[in-house]
Amino acid sequence: MKILSLETSAKTASAAITGEGCILAEVSVTAGLTHSQTLLPAVEALRRTAQLSLTDMDLFAVSRGPGSFTGIRIGIGALKGMAQGTGKPCLGVSTLEGIAANFWGLAGVVCPVMDARCGQVYAALFEGCPEGLSRLWPDDALPVRELGEKLAALGRPAILTGDGAELCFRELSAALPGLTLAPPQLRLQRAACVGLAAEQALRKGVSPISAAELMPEYLRLPQAERELNKKLQNQAQRKESES
Repeated sequence: MKILSLETSAKTASAAITGEGCILAEVSVTAGLTHSQTLLPAVEALRRTAQLSLTDMDLFAVSRGPGSFTGIRIGIGALKGMAQGTGKPCLGVSTLEGIAANFWGLAGVVCPVMDARCGQVYAALFEGCPEGLSRLWPDDALPVRELGEKLAALGRPAILTGDGAELCFRELSAALPGLTLAPPQLRLQRAACVGLAAEQALRKGVSPISAAELMPEYLRLPQAERELNKKLQNQAQRKESES
């Protein structure tokens, strides 16, 4: 099976072709350009280098979130077009699970974290096993302090990875001596890891879906919507106090 995967949830645009647990080809671009400028050229370079066409793919996989709202939409939109154009199925993979897949097959507890801003992080927890990863916590958006409390209650050493790992390590390591920080090369979002996670999902019985069914999972509302809700709530409170 050949899987073409995309990762656009953060600053790096990445595309990869994986199959049978192997990385066949991968392209990653962090050049300060938008994903709309770099993603499709990266896919074309990947396809030409691997000497494969889109119709050679058996499945299209993408990081579905959490992460950058705009980045996720670009990745999912591009993948929908490729899947629909070729009539092939697709699969959305948690961004956090894709980050944790950097530790594919290694023993230990892995906590992928992404900076969600506003004092929060996106986080999940996985345990490495020979077959890949076993999920311990669902994806969540929570304050760093609360993440520390959950890790303390776990009572086991854990490895922080992802673009929020350094932030969380600075704030939590003093209180959690078993906490370690993954090296920089294992903290990156990678399309190849999305492909490996998709392959594991298929082995566990997850069914692929059509392009029309593929949707993002943001975990929380976009900032504009949060600000609007806060404004409406403040207006309602003022009206209530005046009445």
